[in-house]
Amino acid sequence: MRQLNRLNQFQRLWQPSAGAPQQITVAELAERCFCSDRHVRTLLRQAQDSGWLSWQAQSGRGKRGTLTFHVTPETLRNEMMEQALTLGQQQNALDLAQLAAPELRALLHPFLGGQWLNNTPTLRIPYYRPLEPLHPGFLPGRAEQHLTGQVFSGLTRFHQNTAEPLGDLAHHWEVSADGLRWHFYIRSTLHWHNGDPVDTAQLHRRLEMLLAEPGLRTLFACVQRIEITHAQCLTFTLVKPDFWLAHRLASYCSVLAHPDEPTIGTGPFRLKIFEPELVRLESHNRYHLTHPLLQAIEYWITPQLFEQDLGTSCRHPVQLAIGEAGDLGKLRLVSDSISLGFCYLTLRKSAALTTPQAQKLITLIHRTSLMQTLPLDENLITPSQELLPGWEIPLAEDAESVAFPAELTLIYHLPVELHTMAEQLRQALEKQGCKLTVIFHDAKTWDGCPHLAKADLVMGDRLIGDTPEYTLEQWLRCDPLWPHTLSPAQYAHLQATLDAVQTQKNPESRHAALQNVFHHLMDTAVLTPLFNYQYKISAPPGVNGIRLNARGWFDFTEAWLPASTNT
Repeated sequence: MRQLNRLNQFQRLWQPSAGAPQQITVAELAERCFCSDRHVRTLLRQAQDSGWLSWQAQSGRGKRGTLTFHVTPETLRNEMMEQALTLGQQQNALDLAQLAAPELRALLHPFLGGQWLNNTPTLRIPYYRPLEPLHPGFLPGRAEQHLTGQVFSGLTRFHQNTAEPLGDLAHHWEVSADGLRWHFYIRSTLHWHNGDPVDTAQLHRRLEMLLAEPGLRTLFACVQRIEITHAQCLTFTLVKPDFWLAHRLASYCSVLAHPDEPTIGTGPFRLKIFEPELVRLESHNRYHLTHPLLQAIEYWITPQLFEQDLGTSCRHPVQLAIGEAGDLGKLRLVSDSISLGFCYLTLRKSAALTTPQAQKLITLIHRTSLMQTLPLDENLITPSQELLPGWEIPLAEDAESVAFPAELTLIYHLPVELHTMAEQLRQALEKQGCKLTVIFHDAKTWDGCPHLAKADLVMGDRLIGDTPEYTLEQWLRCDPLWPHTLSPAQYAHLQATLDAVQTQKNPESRHAALQNVFHHLMDTAVLTPLFNYQYKISAPPGVNGIRLNARGWFDFTEAWLPASTNT
């Protein structure tokens, strides 16, 4: 970058005297800047024309001239970065952002939130960690799951205003009377982000690639084959009815990228930049549904700002601030809700932990002050009263006479609140004469966890997607947690029960049957929810159309900026 090179050369000139006037020769300056005498004269002339310094040369070879500085490198860097931000030159700004955290925070402040930049409505979101690649299949992070749905499309989709999936790449679908053949009719006007038209054969190839993924092969176990039965029709043939199929195809893990270019999709936004420091999305002008009003979304990945208190983007990852969170005079709470997702505890019954002992532990959690006294930030979590609305937690009536075992082992993964919960459990069980060994698995999922098989207790986080009942069915079917929590016979029975549930065509009957499955897991002390999160989004004035979704984010296609915010 030319500006950064000029800045670095200026800093080499400035540094030896820390900005004090210097008596120096051209040859010494050239040596300092690693260039020729001729080039350093050009640098001096350009810097003087820009008002950065003054150079008063003395006539005669080897004579010392006077170098006087008018700005500091820090001031100059700030000015350059501000200019790059104003012009929407994201990469130039990032190259220049080699500042300490407080300086970077101050510099970014005016450019966060909603801005009109070069007549382009842009929303900038500072974020506390780098984002993982948006690869096909299951993703652990809420932000990545949300982004996947903004960049890619599935055959079907979820929408906040409807309980059942809607058409997406498929305009509509038909199901045979026996539930074994599903015909998805593909829209004829689809385009990839690179401008190429979508061919049904490309979607077929990508679906075959997805079904080769081990996790998705489990999810779509009933799919026998997928065929192109018409130029605009994909037909799924099943070995047994699965009336969750449209839900499975609408899930973030089943969205369809280009079969040869995995970063290219058909969603409302295309990936323009995906770097550790910056992710930029730009609107897809040939999107097949309602076009977004925002033309660009930017994630500014600045973890150094959040090392102390999660800084500008998040007081906590579930509580986003679009803009500078410290500027409480401008930010306003625009949406909040209690998450349907929850942190949970599962209990593996064995000789080490019997069902009565497990039921007593669940009662200890929910009927004492343990949950209410967690030393966490106020208004961050709320103790769970039910698994989902209407799915109450059954509790044993009399467990006082039951003694806890002498030792138990707990393993847990992120989020960080489970550190606190694990310590609370350890202390509570210690008072009951039970030594709790605690193991932390530093990840967001149980994939590849070597200690899961020997744990008596397991704690984790269950994100809930757009349709809560389906998300919980997918959890039981695909998560590696359950084969370790249940005995082989119990796990086989669970999967057979889920197979029976999915054959029920009526959504209400299917949901009721699934509720019975979870009620049994809770009643037999296999599972209990612990707490839910309080999702919050704050934004400065002028950022409109923000409504929390099930993952604690908001649909970027609904957000908009009025023209009056033009700066």
